[in-house]
Amino acid sequence: MRQKAVSEKIAEAALLGAASISVLTVVFITVFLLANGLPLFRKVNPIEFLFSTDWAPTANPPHFGILSFAVGSFYVTGLALIFAVPVGLAVGIYLAELAPPRAASFLRSGIELLAGIPSVIYGLFGIALVAPFVRTVAGGSGYSVLSAAIVLALMTLPTIINVTESSLRALPSELAEGSLALGATQWQTIVRVQVPAAGSGIVAGIILGMGRAIGETTAVLMVGGNAPIMPRGLNSMVRTLTMNIITDMSYATGDHLTSLFATGIVLFIFILVLNIAVQTFIHRSISSEGGRA
Repeated sequence: MRQKAVSEKIAEAALLGAASISVLTVVFITVFLLANGLPLFRKVNPIEFLFSTDWAPTANPPHFGILSFAVGSFYVTGLALIFAVPVGLAVGIYLAELAPPRAASFLRSGIELLAGIPSVIYGLFGIALVAPFVRTVAGGSGYSVLSAAIVLALMTLPTIINVTESSLRALPSELAEGSLALGATQWQTIVRVQVPAAGSGIVAGIILGMGRAIGETTAVLMVGGNAPIMPRGLNSMVRTLTMNIITDMSYATGDHLTSLFATGIVLFIFILVLNIAVQTFIHRSISSEGGRA
């Protein structure tokens, strides 16, 4: 009994250590970003940094304005979600409720492969196929907001599909059976009963997909044009927050380097807010469902 108790204590300590490493990693990243980015605001007004479109870090005097990059990030991410969400929901519903076992297994394998493809491969795909297609159909150079959004939509699809399928499969079977017993068709049951009931999980998956999309760099860098301008339309070249960091990091020094860390702080805060929103939404949904029960 003593040996078992000691073994359990050791296992508990090991698990606690693993959890502590995760928490400490987040703390260290936060401290590192703040320590390297906040000194910029001793010289640059935070309002100017956030709401100016003038990015000229090597000018004399230098200007640090990231509004065009922030708008570009939201522009590309929002358009990508417009493309990805309907397709992701449709595929998730099909896999959970309609697909034959063999077809479902084949599709899941493809989705898992899609999730595992490196982002640089998506970028090469965008250069080889997406950019020429956009250039032919919509005009312009092909390296634009639209091309970046299409590539980003492909990258976020696995997240939305997997969360949608998991949320629908987690529902009790009695829910669908009761709807069918009352005379509803299978499609009516899916659309009016099951999807609303799984809504909290589906929305959480979409928000997580948004977080993945807004943090993506390599693929968007390869097809977005990487021009430090305010995007004016679908054919406009774009530079996102992450693109700006990776583009300038190789040669930045002094205040220029500090401004890139400050850009990272903005991006980090946004992702943090997204994750908090997901957790809050899920907890409220669980609480409201428990109250109704």
